Amino acid sequence: MRTSGEGSADLSLLTAHLRPERRQLLGLLGVLLVAMLLPVAGPVLLGNVVDAALAGRPTGVLLRGAVAFLVVTLFADGLQLALTRWSVALAWRVGNRLRLDLARHALRLDLTWHGDHSPGLLIERIDGDVDAIVRFSSSAVLNLLGNAVLLTGTLAVALVIEWRAGLLIAAASLLAVEVMRRMRRAAVPFYDEEREVQASLYGDLEERLGGLEDVRANGAAGYAVHRLHESSARWWRVARRASMRGDGAYAIAAAVFTIGSVATLALAIWLQLAGRISLGEVLALFRFSQMVRQPLEAIAEQITEFQRAVAGSRRAARLLATAPDIEDGPGAHIPPGPLSVDFDDVHFAYPDEPERVVLAGIDMHLPAGSVVGVVGRTGSGKTSLGRLLVRFWDVTGGSIRLGGVDVREPTGEELRRRVGVVTQEVQILRASLRDNLTLLGAVEATDDQLVAAMQEVGLGGWLAAQPDGLDTHLEGAGGLSAGQAQLLAFARILLTDPGLIVLDEATSRLDPATEALVTRATDRVFAGRTVVIIAHRLATLDRADIVVVIDEGRVLEAGPRADLARRHRGRYAALLQESAGVGGQP
Repeated sequence: MRTSGEGSADLSLLTAHLRPERRQLLGLLGVLLVAMLLPVAGPVLLGNVVDAALAGRPTGVLLRGAVAFLVVTLFADGLQLALTRWSVALAWRVGNRLRLDLARHALRLDLTWHGDHSPGLLIERIDGDVDAIVRFSSSAVLNLLGNAVLLTGTLAVALVIEWRAGLLIAAASLLAVEVMRRMRRAAVPFYDEEREVQASLYGDLEERLGGLEDVRANGAAGYAVHRLHESSARWWRVARRASMRGDGAYAIAAAVFTIGSVATLALAIWLQLAGRISLGEVLALFRFSQMVRQPLEAIAEQITEFQRAVAGSRRAARLLATAPDIEDGPGAHIPPGPLSVDFDDVHFAYPDEPERVVLAGIDMHLPAGSVVGVVGRTGSGKTSLGRLLVRFWDVTGGSIRLGGVDVREPTGEELRRRVGVVTQEVQILRASLRDNLTLLGAVEATDDQLVAAMQEVGLGGWLAAQPDGLDTHLEGAGGLSAGQAQLLAFARILLTDPGLIVLDEATSRLDPATEALVTRATDRVFAGRTVVIIAHRLATLDRADIVVVIDEGRVLEAGPRADLARRHRGRYAALLQESAGVGGQP
């Protein structure tokens, strides 16, 4: 796997995804400026009311001042509510686009990368890290920017009222900001480490739950729980270190500002006693000291979200910077109809084990419309050969052509459209039957076409018995029997209408009665298509025209199935004898 760069630091990834929302963002910032400057007028109005009362002004004047203070306060609160709703909606739109980009990119990465990264870790990258970014951009950004505006306005008015008190407030604020800035730098690596440990824990937990049957059957439950305790303890230690440094910014900044606030109040009282400012201005300065403290505390409280968002943005950027080893082809078109398959001196080794040869010198031609069975012992390379046809990996030598077109020439979308794959592990989504058949809309088909495909594979009666029809909600693999799941996979094949089908022992886990039902459905699926059957049981090759025997990555023999079965001392004939000797059906 190649990495095209480490990605930009801090929140540059979020900034890039905010560009399409420039107008919304500018409008948000404009309203934010008004909403945060309005509270600055409150202490001034309150101070004027106090001075007017001390001066013996009429009650009407005092009442008008109090009403003005109330209106400004309520209007500012209303704007704050509107801003919160606006910013949350904006942040979620941006976050969802980022999630989609990460998911699309992860799906483009090849099997070697996915083999090295657990599903739990991938979920944490796509959802957990983006969630941290969304939380920051929806609430923390509003608080950080808004409180920065409030802080600036408050300091400016305080300087106008009494420059010495204003400078004292500004000095305490700058010192507190510097403390938080230094603490932020120190805390970000620890929050980054915390998210990595958290992702590792989720990945480990997902693997244990995925293999729950094996864990319980082999008495490894205690070990699994012990590993969970170890991972949780490591997470707690890392989170504690991150919290000590992140929350420490809040505590130290609050202490610094408390000292400055007390000093400001003392200075204001001294100036009032000296007759240089009024009592109302003392009250206003005291209120300003509290208002300055509030945005600073809010900034300190949000610093943790900022640190987590920075760490999440960096990791998301690293994922997006990971380039797949298998790039889309220039866009060659694969011809319609059944596809011929040509292997020209094909060599293959896994990218992470280049020294171990999996396939070597594969040369063969599979005619269009033929049904080809590929057999061999475990580890012989037959499954790898099937996966090369859909370009899950690239050959390390030679070439593979479908209908005369090198598999490296079409785009991935074109290749998936013309080559269908059915494995013994059919993926059933927790979604409607319609979404399962069309793979969430990836396959365009009308409801009539969906019903026809279900009927052709033998699921018409089952569909008719469902009260919600195509809207029937499936609860994953547990909602269907193994046979029904295989038949649904065949229905998907009919809808995409590929020219080549690769069956990787699609019936190996079915009982004989269900296997017979699925076998009848294959007659319709095989018609007019080239089929490659990766067989682990020889009984699945009854419909094969051609048999290819592979061992240690090389083709030992290939030809019509009947001819190979009669060949004296042939490898396929020997496999048939071995199968019959252990009760198998040739």
